[in-house]
Amino acid sequence: MGPQKKVLLAEPRSFCAGVRRAISIIELALERYGAPVYVRKEIVHNHYVVRQLEKRGAIFVDSEDEVPEKAVCVFSAHGVSPQVRENAALRSLDVIDATCPLVSKVHQEALRFARDDRTLLLIGHEGHEEVEGTYGHAPEQTIIVETEEDAERLDLPADAPLAFLTQTTLSVDETKGIIAVLQRRFTDLRGPGTDDICYASQNRQDAVKAVVPRSDLVLVVGSRNSSNSVRMVEVAERLGTRAHLVPDVTEFDDGWLEGATTIGVSAGASAPQILVDELLDRLAEHGYDDVEIESVAQEDVVFHPPARLLDAPSAP
Repeated sequence: MGPQKKVLLAEPRSFCAGVRRAISIIELALERYGAPVYVRKEIVHNHYVVRQLEKRGAIFVDSEDEVPEKAVCVFSAHGVSPQVRENAALRSLDVIDATCPLVSKVHQEALRFARDDRTLLLIGHEGHEEVEGTYGHAPEQTIIVETEEDAERLDLPADAPLAFLTQTTLSVDETKGIIAVLQRRFTDLRGPGTDDICYASQNRQDAVKAVVPRSDLVLVVGSRNSSNSVRMVEVAERLGTRAHLVPDVTEFDDGWLEGATTIGVSAGASAPQILVDELLDRLAEHGYDDVEIESVAQEDVVFHPPARLLDAPSAP
């Protein structure tokens, strides 16, 4: 008999408080106003969640310009720029803001640093919706920095008044290196009062780090456009363990299991537990039915939906 096959299930995993709040906002809006409820961009970066909400009457659009005038429009958890809010007001849209409070905090920091006439160095991935929203709060004063190389190449005086902010879903290790370069190069550099990387991204990365030493393979449930899920895969790979992103069980490759006795499993903050359960079922079919939970933190954060959606009359 060979070694005992096993799954190490990382905890925390799956939905965070911001994602739960955003999904509940759409569900409550559908109850309150009836279908359709328009949502600007994917409410969270998970294709399964988006499909389930579409079935209930949510319509996802790329721009607020696609929403009929005066209709209900939900802004996604990733946040929007002031320009988007102005456009929505011009169209008389009934806006419900599902921006994660931790992203809103970064927006407020961007405005504060811009008022202080500092050039803002925004550490993040260009093109990601959260970065677009934060950038839009001070576009004339913001430079996006994606890598340590970008930080080295910044053509700014050493004593220029600067500030840095980070996208909330990055890896802590990744941003540390970039911030270290900025701190070495610039003498008047301010940062946020508290770390911008959200507690959920940090916890999920820490949980992956906890399962890696005992895992031959790490599987992270999450969509390809989910920044925090992709970072979790990268964290495992940086520590020398094979790792794969699993958008859902249909994309699981049995070949990955070759030579793996212990498999670490986790899920990004936008991935629902049902997709984790389906993956665990598939692994059990291959003999990995002994599941041990590896917990690094208890999460008790709750972000409540806007008051207007609570105790409101339902749609006729």
